[in-house]
Amino acid sequence: MAVLPILRWPDPALAQVCLPVVDVASVRGLAADMLATMYAANGRGLAAPQVGAVLRLFVMDVTWKEGVAAPRVLADPVILWRSETVAVGPEGCLSIPGVVAQVSRSVQVQVGWTDPDGAAREQMFDGFAAICVQHEVDHLDGIVTLDHLEPDVRAAVLA
Repeated sequence: MAVLPILRWPDPALAQVCLPVVDVASVRGLAADMLATMYAANGRGLAAPQVGAVLRLFVMDVTWKEGVAAPRVLADPVILWRSETVAVGPEGCLSIPGVVAQVSRSVQVQVGWTDPDGAAREQMFDGFAAICVQHEVDHLDGIVTLDHLEPDVRAAVLA
């Protein structure tokens, strides 16, 4: 496993809509490298475009900092349902180091994806895991945290 360089905003690659993963087996190595990169950067999620791969793929592990590693690899994730209940909270991004923004997110999401073995999966995520999933899916759609902010708030956050 290799630790990959993480693209920094405003790199134009972070604004691209990603392509579907055609062959999940072909991205297993990339996914392993992404996990190594995420852990090395002290993150909890990392999307393929953040390492220069324009693919609908992300990795996450929302519990490893508490001592319980639970790495996940999600190819072609789709948010199937979002709760109407939202919460506003602090959100950082490995591609925008040092910037924390207050972002509104659904508190629960139902997600479908393909796992590294090619199996279709579906799961309900809540709390921080739901926030992480939504943040990473945004990356796959060319959206960064700053895009959720009003222009004046965005300017203040970047000042």
